[in-house]
Amino acid sequence: MAADVRPSTLLDTGAALAILNERDPWHNLCLETLRQLRLPLLTSEAVLTELFHLIGRFRSDTESAWTFVRSGAITLATIAEEELPRLHELMSRYSDHPMDFADATLVYLAERESISTVFTVDHADFATYRIAGRRRFRVLPLDRPKR
Repeated sequence: MAADVRPSTLLDTGAALAILNERDPWHNLCLETLRQLRLPLLTSEAVLTELFHLIGRFRSDTESAWTFVRSGAITLATIAEEELPRLHELMSRYSDHPMDFADATLVYLAERESISTVFTVDHADFATYRIAGRRRFRVLPLDRPKR
């Protein structure tokens, strides 16, 4: 993959988990969506921390996650210490609809990197969040799993 390809989509934990877990109700939709996206996707260390915490205790699950993370499909964004006050502001702003730290990193990266598309299964959260307090996210996948 070319190093000069600028990510245009953020990756959230739930979508990554769904891609890796064939039993997840979102698996097929997320896999189909991933195939249609321009790679790499941008994510944060907080999202990867959640991913590895939630992926499971089996070595094969952890190895699958590592394979995905190292595949070139993801670019890891760094957030410097001096950027942390903005994350605090975001989490405080959404105190009525609590924003976790991983989501705050993605909303912040959306602002910093001018990205408005997020690949997530948390439609309700990202429908609430605003980029720079104004713009709505384009949330993918567009559909929801059929029951």
